[in-house]
Amino acid sequence: MLFVALVGVGVAIGGMNVWSVGMAERHDTDLLAGVLPAAFSTGSFLGGLLYGHRTWPGTPTRQLLTGAGGFALGWLPLLTLPTPAPATAAAFVPGAFLTLIVARAFTITDTLAPPTRTTEAYAWLILSIGVGQATGAALAGRLAGHPHTLAALPAVGATLALAVLLLARPGRSPARPGRHRHHQ
Repeated sequence: MLFVALVGVGVAIGGMNVWSVGMAERHDTDLLAGVLPAAFSTGSFLGGLLYGHRTWPGTPTRQLLTGAGGFALGWLPLLTLPTPAPATAAAFVPGAFLTLIVARAFTITDTLAPPTRTTEAYAWLILSIGVGQATGAALAGRLAGHPHTLAALPAVGATLALAVLLLARPGRSPARPGRHRHHQ
């Protein structure tokens, strides 16, 4: 379920990359195609610094859910089809939660994977995000002529990720009972 959720994270990122090109075209400002993903990446960098700077309360699962919630909420301002400056600020916000999601996904993967399969599990984690990015970019390409729908795609991917994680919470998943109790 974690890997399925990470596909949703990837959909948001892939959708955002195409959305930024749409914003550049709509506002006749080529620079936006790079500035918006850069704002997202800067948010991720600074969020990672903040997250790594101290010890945060809660279990890895709780931190992952918090990060996924912030990531999903962070995309909502795009639904208003903001102008370039607010769009740039808005792209920063979900980026601030990305590093938390990925860091905790690795931690949880490390806990759940058998010791002899950790490297393979990490590869699946990265693959899940990559598949999501490709899917998000492909979907966004098909939606490029529909600005409202295109702007909603990152929020849809992030919401999918959050919904899957909420359904997979410890004690909620019927698959392999007891395996997830480490994160309660």
